[in-house]
Formats: sequence, structure tokens, C-alpha cells
Amino acid sequence: MPSTTTRDATQEHVPVGSILTGLLMGLLVAMLSSSIVSTSLPRIVADLGGTQSTLTWMVTGSLLAITITTPVWGKLADLLSRRALVVAALGIFIIGSAVAGIAFEPITMIAGRIIQGAGAGGLLTLTQIVLAEIISPRDRGKYMGLFGAVMAVGTIGGPLLGGLITDVFGWRWNFLATIPVAVISLIVVLLTLKLPARPGGSVAIDYAGALLISAGVSGLLVWASLGGSGFEWMSGTSALLFGGSALILVLALLVEARAKEPIIPLTLFRNKGFVLTVIASLSVGIATYGTAVFMSQYLQLARGVSTTESGLIALPQVIAVTVSSTVIGALISKSGNWKPWMVGGASSLLIGTTLLGTIGTETPMPFLWVYMALVGIGIGSIMQNLVLMAEANVDPREVGVATAGVAFFRSLGGTFGVTVLGAVLTWQAKSIVLDNRANLEAAGINATEVDITRISDVGSLAEPLRGVVQAAYAGGAANAFMFSVPLAICTVLAIIFLPSKKLSEKTRGERVAEIEAKAGAPETTGPGPSSGSRR
Repeated sequence: MPSTTTRDATQEHVPVGSILTGLLMGLLVAMLSSSIVSTSLPRIVADLGGTQSTLTWMVTGSLLAITITTPVWGKLADLLSRRALVVAALGIFIIGSAVAGIAFEPITMIAGRIIQGAGAGGLLTLTQIVLAEIISPRDRGKYMGLFGAVMAVGTIGGPLLGGLITDVFGWRWNFLATIPVAVISLIVVLLTLKLPARPGGSVAIDYAGALLISAGVSGLLVWASLGGSGFEWMSGTSALLFGGSALILVLALLVEARAKEPIIPLTLFRNKGFVLTVIASLSVGIATYGTAVFMSQYLQLARGVSTTESGLIALPQVIAVTVSSTVIGALISKSGNWKPWMVGGASSLLIGTTLLGTIGTETPMPFLWVYMALVGIGIGSIMQNLVLMAEANVDPREVGVATAGVAFFRSLGGTFGVTVLGAVLTWQAKSIVLDNRANLEAAGINATEVDITRISDVGSLAEPLRGVVQAAYAGGAANAFMFSVPLAICTVLAIIFLPSKKLSEKTRGERVAEIEAKAGAPETTGPGPSSGSRR
């Protein structure tokens, strides 16, 4: 009974609506930072006098910063003031956005993107950790739906918004326009977010683990991003970069196993629920990033639509994500029964991905809308709820690292997945061009000299090359989606086998207090004790 009174009193005095407004605004600009510039990258590089390498590092630099800082922010959230960390992440993001927005040469632009990515990594992680601090898992479902909708709109709708801003105001406003929103988010957080003070005492931060994980993951992401373009896959550079990164990660595992406060506690991987959420998150990451990347290429290069039109065609997916995430989140909060909704969402993702594997140059547009909507329903139903499942399955004192862990592996898996599937798309597209060698040579075109990766405007090509290129990109995109079907199957199975634990109605702080009161000692127990505070 005392814990119930405490919970009611706590929730009564927490301005949840105001806090969520600030957090959602921060989350939105973090998601937009990765997607809003995608349609304006060629214009930015041209204006700055950059090269293809500049374009690559504008994307890779930000992605690297987001990915490698995610677990660091998560671990710091378990040790330091979450309010101070949110403020720091917003400040770093604002500085990075300003640097990128006023850049007049490539190095400054890349530096701004890296700083912006470091702040975005914090916002993507901390917003959900703070939510876990002020709202119980049972009530959090409906709020997770809002977070999922914002993340999907930022990822999928970003290219459309970025194209419109670039055409009307110029590409610099893709960076500068996020600053006022981030500033408002910062003010709201400072005025409304009040969290319990951390216990006193020294804080041990695993600097060696953070450095090794960052270096190893950075090396692998650079290898995956530049392989096949910056260097050949089967080359000394490729072997050295991959082998060196793998060795660094092995050293990181040894350090993490001995660290007092590891960045990613290896004990988490003994937790069946956490491992299954990580597996399921890999496919969600590929679906979220992959549909944005590959559908954009398919629509513009296989169907000949404009950048703005391709963004509008993606609206059914955005709407599906928004509706499914909010509705299913509310249903989970109302009943506490999450498994049927998440299994259904994962099945929708599997069906939609499989259908996208059948697309061609003549696929009717209403069919595409249905396929994309099915994928959107899947993303909205499971993406943020997987974070909720990870938090529900670990010790409440490890909510920070668990939340960051799911986000980290979702981003990492999505990055590698999109890179690999992008290679599949290019390989299949080149094969289709070579299969049409006779038609091209009859028109005086050498098929072996057609560089499929450098074609950006299909409408400017003459027949029969235009028809061949359109068929090549349609076939390549379809194969890329079909290759991701096995991962979607893994997601369905992982969610089916997730432990059917009932969501607690207590906040993280109440669960921690209850566990420590029962244990009589501050040591972290295994994943099991959290079940004692569930009801």
C-alpha cells in the first residue's frame, strides 16, 4: 500500500504533458538530423566545392557519431543526472547544427555533422530513459506509441521536408531550422523536468571500454560504408580495416568483462528477453532505414518520379506508422497485454517486406501504397515497444544501458543491413544491364561501360538505355527487399518467444527502491528480481 500512495503522489505532481512535449521535440530534431539532408546532399557538396568523399562522410560521420555514442549516453544515464545529460545532448546538438548551417567548406561541414550526431545519439537514448523514470511500464505503452510515431515521421518524412526546405529557403535551413525547435525543447526540459537526485559518492566511468567500443564500431561502419566504393572488398585495405576493427572489439569485450561499471554489461546477454529484443530490433532497423533508402531509389530511378513526388508516395507508410504506434501503444497500456499486438505487427512487417520483393517497373501505385502501409504498420507496432520489452526484462537499475543497447543494435544492424542490401541492389542492377547487352549494343551502347551507380536522372537517358536502367533498378530494389525477408521472419520468431511478462504499474524509481529494500544491499542483482515488483 505505501508504494501505491507514493506512485499516485509522484504522478500527480509530475507535469507529464509538458515534459513529453520537450522530449518529443528533441527526439524529432534528432531523427530529422539524419534524414532531412538526404535530398539536398548533391547541392550541398556542389556549393561547398566538395567531392563524392565529402558526401559520403557527411552521411557516415553523423551516423558514426550517433551509433558509437548511444551506449555511452545510456551508461551515463545510469550513473549521472538524467536531466543534466538531456540538457548536454541538446546543447551539443544545437552547436553541431549551427556549425553545419554556416559551413563554407567541406571539413567544417563534416565536423558539424559529427557534433550534431553526438547530440542526436544522446537525444535518441535519453528521451526514452527519462520516460521510463517518470512513467510505469504499464502506462508507458501509449507514450511509446507517440515516440515511435515521431521517430518514423522524422526518418521517413525527413527527405520530403528537406527537399521542400531546400527548394524554398536553401539547404542551410535544413540545419538552422532545427535550432529553434531544439532551443524550445531545452527550455521546456529546464523548466519542467525534475527527477530525484542521484545518491552521492564516486562514479566509475569505463573510459577504456567506451574508447574501444567507439573505435571498433567506427572501423566496422567505415568498412561497410566505403567498401566497394572507396576500396575493393577483396583488398588489403579492406582486410586491414575489418581485421583491425574486429581485434579492437575483442579487446573491448575483455575490458567490459572486468570493468566495474561497463558501458555494455555482458551480463545483459545472459538475459533471454534482452537478447530477443536485440534480434528483433535488427530487422526493424533495416525496415525503417531500408524502405526510406531503397524506395526512394526505386521511385526516382525505376519509375522516374521527382524527389518531392517520391516523398509524397511514401506518405501511406508514414500515416501507417503514426496510427499503428499510437493506437497499439494505447491498447497495450489499457490491457497490459502486448504479445498479440506485437506478433501481429511483426507479421505485417514480414508480409509487407515480402510483397515489396515483387515490385517492378509496372507495379500499380495503389499496390505500392498497400505494401508500404503494411511495412509501416509493422514498424509502428513493434519498434518502440521493443524498447519497452527490453526495459521490462532487465533489472530496473540497468534500464539505461538496456534502452541504449536496443537503440545501439537497431542502428548498427540497420546500418550494416542497408549497406549490404545496397550492395545487393547494385549487383543485381548491374547483372540486369549485362543481361540486356544485346539490346544496348544494337543501339551502339557498350553495356560494360554503363555505370549504374552514377545515374541520377533517368529522364535524361535515351531509349533503350532508359528502359534497361529502370528495369535494373526495379529488379535490384526488389531483390534487396527479398533478401531482408529472412530477417523479418527472425523478428516474428523472436517476439513469439519473448517471455510473456506482465508490465509493471510502478515507475523505475519505485521498482529500484523495492528491490534494494528486499535485498538489503546496493549490489545489482540479475534480471530476475524485477519480476518481484511486477503486477
